[in-house]
Amino acid sequence: MTLTTTEARGVATGQPDLWCTYAALRTLAWLRRPDGVVQPQATARYLASRRNADGGYAWSRGMASDAWATYYCTQGLADLARLGVSDQKAAGLDRTRDWLRSTWSGSAFAMMPGQLPDAWATFFSTRTTLETCGEDVPDRERLLAWLGALQAPDGGLGWTPEYAEDGVSDVRACFYGVMAWRALTRTGDAPAPWDTGRLISWMRDQQSAEGGFRFSPAADVPCMWATYRTTAALAALGTGPADPEACAAWIARLRGPGGAFVRWDGYGVEDVWASFCAVGSLVAMGKPADAYAEDVTRRMTELACAGGGYTYREPALAADALATSAALLAGSPEAAADDGEPLRRWLEGCLLPNEGGVMYMPARGSEVRCTLWALEAGAFRRDQASRKRVADWLRDLQNPDGGFGYWEGRGSDVVSTVSAIEVRRLLGPSHRDALDTEALLGFLDACRTEEGSGNVPGAAPTLRATLQALRARELAGRPEPGAVREALDRHRVSSGGYANEGRRIPDLLTTYEAVLTADRYQIPVDIAHLRAFCDRVVTPGGTAWTPLAPPEGSDRLADCLGTLLLRRAKGQPGTLPALTLS
Repeated sequence: MTLTTTEARGVATGQPDLWCTYAALRTLAWLRRPDGVVQPQATARYLASRRNADGGYAWSRGMASDAWATYYCTQGLADLARLGVSDQKAAGLDRTRDWLRSTWSGSAFAMMPGQLPDAWATFFSTRTTLETCGEDVPDRERLLAWLGALQAPDGGLGWTPEYAEDGVSDVRACFYGVMAWRALTRTGDAPAPWDTGRLISWMRDQQSAEGGFRFSPAADVPCMWATYRTTAALAALGTGPADPEACAAWIARLRGPGGAFVRWDGYGVEDVWASFCAVGSLVAMGKPADAYAEDVTRRMTELACAGGGYTYREPALAADALATSAALLAGSPEAAADDGEPLRRWLEGCLLPNEGGVMYMPARGSEVRCTLWALEAGAFRRDQASRKRVADWLRDLQNPDGGFGYWEGRGSDVVSTVSAIEVRRLLGPSHRDALDTEALLGFLDACRTEEGSGNVPGAAPTLRATLQALRARELAGRPEPGAVREALDRHRVSSGGYANEGRRIPDLLTTYEAVLTADRYQIPVDIAHLRAFCDRVVTPGGTAWTPLAPPEGSDRLADCLGTLLLRRAKGQPGTLPALTLS
């Protein structure tokens, strides 16, 4: 396999990423190297800035809180304190505690209120509740029972009890389940709720002949991510790999020219996740990491961003799938060369071993929204083998409740579910079996209210979620044009654009969804009304997400959506691509 992400260049924003920042700080904390934290106060401010008024934290400003971001932000702040380089602490822990409790399902934690619980979120929120907020979980006995139900017939753990019943195990789910249990054992007597002998045996069986670990028997190659998750879970159970020396030797072989690590054999970028997983694996196995500390610390400093935080590789080269797709779709200068083929080659290089979707950043996990953006930008248009890989991945990504989450094992939401059915549309009629349409409609029904749809079951309805669900229904052969017209009328702002809630404050994402859905349903768009909105947000200095917040320089995603809307307002040919974010 040719991994083109090491040969072609995508579009980099130079901005920090939350997961990368956490991984860099945790790696430096393991190595006890505060000198690797380039801008500690700016990094602390970056993490703190993701806190929402509800007490939770979000992946980026303006997005809803979720357990993933809340864990990584609060853990990152704690690591800065452990390294002695910052005294900024997570603020308002009483509100964070209350927000976490709002995600409690009665037996475990969900990623956000209204979703079904999963192993990812339960690990994140159990640790944040116990370690950061200093509170106990709402019901320890029921949580232990839920964790116990994660064990599949093969002995491994699944993402949810439903996944376990279907026989789907993954070493990442094993890690999250085991580490949630371990967090509970630190505050009381909580014996392991599994047949630990079978669990240990299943995890050990994922060790390859090369020495590293795979996610599951279905994975193609061993990788650092799977190796760290497995060795850490085994260590928490008081044991280790069947062949720890082979594992340590495999890790040592995956050093790049700079002395830091790559995630698997054949991928040439020494990225933040590979070093995080390599050092974490050595720590879990009780192996010394000192011999690598100097090179890894130096590499972490090279990944620091100018305004604080870290990204996955050198900021000037740290391209991502959304920004690269946006450049192609908007016809940005970078897309002019060779009809955009270099950028498309880079996007296609984000389809890497073990998972069949497009990754937000190379060597990360596949994400359904990024896959949609990449396909809309023309990736894999002549590569039928890769399109089949995407279809196979999409089929396995569908959750037991019929919906889709951002990535494998994450709880379902409307954003991800409409992204999935849009991906199927782009793959073409030969991949109609890439998802279960009736099950998908069942999930959408669970999110429906009298006034529209929320993003997850039980959530308040918004225009974006309502339009996304109605677009998914149209693609599933159940169009509801009357509901589209009613929703658009209810949220139309007289001065131009559409509001996600009420009808007072329009925003770019909602207005884009409104025009896209109207076009899909062949409902006429008031061009003067659209042009009035575009005139307020599309400026020579960049596109604003809302008329109330002028742009602070260029934002790749906002500029893309603004450019496409303005073209539509000017009557230029072409249809709006189905681009969803939140």
